[in-house]
Amino acid sequence: MSAIVSIRRFLREAPWQLWTAQLIAVVRIELRKALWMRRSIWIYLLALSPAFIIALHGLNSPLGRNCTLAEDTNILAGIFQLFYLRLGIFFGCMGLFTWLFRGEVVEKSLHYYFLAPLRREVLVAGKFLAGVTASGFIFGLSVFLSFTFMYAHFGAPGRAFVFDGPGLSQLAAYLGVTLLACVGYGSLFLAFSLVVKNPILPGIFVLGWETFHAVLPSLLQKLSVMFYLKQLCPVSIPSDGIMALFTVVAEPVPAWIAVPGLLTLCAAILVLACFRIRRTEISYLAD
Repeated sequence: MSAIVSIRRFLREAPWQLWTAQLIAVVRIELRKALWMRRSIWIYLLALSPAFIIALHGLNSPLGRNCTLAEDTNILAGIFQLFYLRLGIFFGCMGLFTWLFRGEVVEKSLHYYFLAPLRREVLVAGKFLAGVTASGFIFGLSVFLSFTFMYAHFGAPGRAFVFDGPGLSQLAAYLGVTLLACVGYGSLFLAFSLVVKNPILPGIFVLGWETFHAVLPSLLQKLSVMFYLKQLCPVSIPSDGIMALFTVVAEPVPAWIAVPGLLTLCAAILVLACFRIRRTEISYLAD
């Protein structure tokens, strides 16, 4: 009973307005850095490269010549799952989220945040929200352009597929999965930036884990971000080749479990990051 009273007292006396104002300020500062700094150019190029290739495909196949709606739908699903989820968003989040703290150390500016009357947990939350917003915008825009270019060159049949068929629901699913991928990978790399000085080696391990998670036991598969993202993709891609021989088919989970499951995993990682930053000390000479 005393614990419930303590929680109520904390919720009543906590400076929520101050924390909210500080959170918004951190998000604005970090969002400006993430979107408009020159080091983000390669992330834009990485994200927009599939849209450029699909646009060339549309120019070479006007009115759906030499291709069909079904073929292009499967191609788009393959590009999304094989490039966006496994490569594009992964490396984009690695470059963006690891720089949120390691970049401050490299530029010798992290102490300004630590000297400000700002809770470090609020700093972690602000940087994370800024990274999710920036990566979600960049890759969401690329997915939207890829989807648009893929069906625009079909003319009337493409418009009918999008507006009168399953097109809009598939687009919404692609954008939702893109945002969830940014949340999942972003939380991982944000935590890595607080734990290790060089996140490249942990990033390689995570890339291998996410790429080959299908060969792991079903229980371990649920500890990967890709396990939940695959369940939410609107068009599935069957496993083929030699990897299909080693694939362990885990029981699929519905969307109402996959989304909370992924968010719970990300929340646990962010909680660990908050505990870590409370013990973080700045030593620019060591870096």
